Amino acid sequence: MVGQAPMDFMKVQIIAAGRPALAYAKLGVDEYLKRLGRYGTYGMEVVKSGTREEGSARLLERSRGSYRIALDERGELLGTREFAGRLDDLALRGEIKSLSFLIGGSDGHSAELREACGMVLSLSPLTMQHELALVVLLEQLYRVETLRSGSPYHRD
Repeated sequence: MVGQAPMDFMKVQIIAAGRPALAYAKLGVDEYLKRLGRYGTYGMEVVKSGTREEGSARLLERSRGSYRIALDERGELLGTREFAGRLDDLALRGEIKSLSFLIGGSDGHSAELREACGMVLSLSPLTMQHELALVVLLEQLYRVETLRSGSPYHRD
């Protein structure tokens, strides 16, 4: 993993339906976005949640023009190194300049949103509260970046 192409030339955006309200989620989001800032262009945007269809429509609108990855319990379950490999593959494609991770509200994503995504990813086979999913995603993105840099953060 060390020495592979970093994603620092690709903008990575996390777009979530609904602002984190729980204290642990706010702290986790702030901490991991700060850590990720050392590795490239990472940002987070919040859209109004509403119904499943309304939230999904807003997520699709905000992610227009980017490669979309939906977080959904029905998605593909990857280990950290597999996840890192997939992100490296996307970065090496060249035509992808922006990557958007989409996190739905409490009712999840619409079928239309899942179909519009290049990848549907599961963080766990368990159903996960969306604020927790946001923190887990950010930690995994940080873990991927530390793998690339050779940092001892990740241990197999």
